[in-house]
Amino acid sequence: MTPRILPVLAIGLMTLAGCANTSQYSGNVYSGQGAQTAQTVQVGTITALRQVQIQGESSGLLGGGGGAVLGGLLGHQVGGGSGRDIATAVGAIGGAVAGSKIEDSANRTAAWEMEIRKDTGETVVVVQKADQAFQVGQRVRLIGSGSRVSVAPY
Repeated sequence: MTPRILPVLAIGLMTLAGCANTSQYSGNVYSGQGAQTAQTVQVGTITALRQVQIQGESSGLLGGGGGAVLGGLLGHQVGGGSGRDIATAVGAIGGAVAGSKIEDSANRTAAWEMEIRKDTGETVVVVQKADQAFQVGQRVRLIGSGSRVSVAPY
């Protein structure tokens, strides 16, 4: 593999890091395990609503690893001798930090934090992807089993 191909591969890997699947945070998407299983339904009213972000899990391999490779390659283009070695190391470290930050920001999803007063009187908070409109005072259904609950319009 020629050194000219490595930066292209590194940029490609960092681009793929931005393609993280965030649909699992949606109230409109069920996992394979959640399909065809009995879910409980409770009804309530949204009493408070605020926009938040969900930070998805990052492996660090794509962003940090790709950034380190790209930064090291760029640093290697600077100077000569021991100066080139230092520039390569500094470039790799800086690239890894920058790549990790890019991957983290790509793994953020806009979400709603909904405080819901169930008809039973109990109050719960549910956070899910902001892929549909909700408002304070809206009647909603809480659908789920165990600790996994999604909110849907009533």
